[in-house]
Amino acid sequence: MPNLIIFDGAMGTELTRRRVDTHLPLWSAKALIDAPDVVAQIHSDYVAAGAQVLTSNTFRTNVRALSKANLGHRARELTFTAVALARQAAQAGANVKVAGSLAPVEDCYSPNLVPSEAELDAEHGELACNLADAGCDFILVETMNTIREAVAGAKAAATTGLPFWVSFTLDVHNNLVSGESIDDAVRAILPLKPQAMLVNCIPVAQVSGALGLLRAALDGSNIPFGAYGNVGHVDDAVGWTLTHAVSPATYAEAAQNWQSLGASIIGGCCGTLPTHIAQLSKWFSYDTKQV
Repeated sequence: MPNLIIFDGAMGTELTRRRVDTHLPLWSAKALIDAPDVVAQIHSDYVAAGAQVLTSNTFRTNVRALSKANLGHRARELTFTAVALARQAAQAGANVKVAGSLAPVEDCYSPNLVPSEAELDAEHGELACNLADAGCDFILVETMNTIREAVAGAKAAATTGLPFWVSFTLDVHNNLVSGESIDDAVRAILPLKPQAMLVNCIPVAQVSGALGLLRAALDGSNIPFGAYGNVGHVDDAVGWTLTHAVSPATYAEAAQNWQSLGASIIGGCCGTLPTHIAQLSKWFSYDTKQV
């Protein structure tokens, strides 16, 4: 069995659970202005739970998202704030790393909204530069729903000189939300030399099948892979609906199967709590490694 890296869990839905306003268009980025202390506490709770990687609250600090609230001019400032909050919390742990989140510039579930290549290159390039300048340890190109945006994000991350990971979100058939296959996505990203590839923000019950496809696509590349699943579901009227459908113990039990499939990076996405990460850390404490 490969050693594991334990990732943190959700930020956006955890802010909502703690009664912080996360309404669109800013979603989790609004907390960087209104409730940075809560962002810091969530990071600290994940460190206490045993996370070895904290993800900066930069999922929506790209210029496009902030401009919808007339805050585009604050993109660099808020990105720096987010990385600093994660870095401060990381210092309380043992060699905890900070991943700079670089997400789709539009809605994660709407591949039809992905803009032109020129816009993607410019916008992802700006955020990647901001993340690198802010001092994250590596860039997490995450929740990618199309191959072309994943490629744009990966190219932007690679240009900074930092290590980067790429993660895809999938439809119910384990294709990217765009309908493109994991195999084609991996083939497009591999030449850019990612340090890891993952799937994220899919239901726990779907992860094993997705990991099987990801492992097959990566065959022979020797690149670590992993997953961070979600708990709950999207409701168009209210956004993410939190549930208790997957307990921390159930999540950790599922993660054991992910590890048996070769996953060496495991964390949580929307709806997961620090208690989910604590259970992962407890179950896998014998087999974790430094990032």
